[in-house]
Amino acid sequence: MPLSTPLARRGVLFVLSSPSGAGKSTIARKLLASDRDIAMSVSATTRPMRPGEVDGVDYHFVDLERFREMTANGDFLEWAHVFGHRYGTPAAPVHQMLEDGRDVLFDIDWQGAQQLFQQAGGDVVRVFILPPSVEELGRRLAARGTDTQEVVVARMARAASEISHWDGYDYVLINDDVERCFGQVRTILEAERLKRSRQTGLIGFARRLMR
Repeated sequence: MPLSTPLARRGVLFVLSSPSGAGKSTIARKLLASDRDIAMSVSATTRPMRPGEVDGVDYHFVDLERFREMTANGDFLEWAHVFGHRYGTPAAPVHQMLEDGRDVLFDIDWQGAQQLFQQAGGDVVRVFILPPSVEELGRRLAARGTDTQEVVVARMARAASEISHWDGYDYVLINDDVERCFGQVRTILEAERLKRSRQTGLIGFARRLMR
């Protein structure tokens, strides 16, 4: 008799990292739009809300005092300083999604990925996305039109440092074509979902087959 429902499994903490402008946010949006079994981790941040952003959807916007309280209480799986502001991942909703067999998507830098791996190593899958060239990275940053020239220069200066951490990831992709890179990300996610260690319903199913 065929399976009527998928086997129970534990969720994946799926990390996408890259220097700004390499395409991780575009790929994250495409993944969320095409896959109902993965949800974005909503970070807390001290940076001001931008036009069009929604509190609790794009970020949990908090002041510095509240962020410090959350840090002191151990409420974050990871947190970091990025361009003068603080960003952190609240732990409670992530743990709940894992237990429910849902996957959680993280758009975080190498520092956050490292901290997350230290906290929840077996559940974490880390993907680093590289630009095809430094010149193309600069062109993409300028084309976005969301940052001042000073911020673009700062992001470019930071890019080399971020890229130097590529070897701390499980998978490294070059985003020279966004659709191809997105397809590779989807393939990685599907393979990681099928790992035996994450198939929590597999033991019972195999035992039933052996009766």
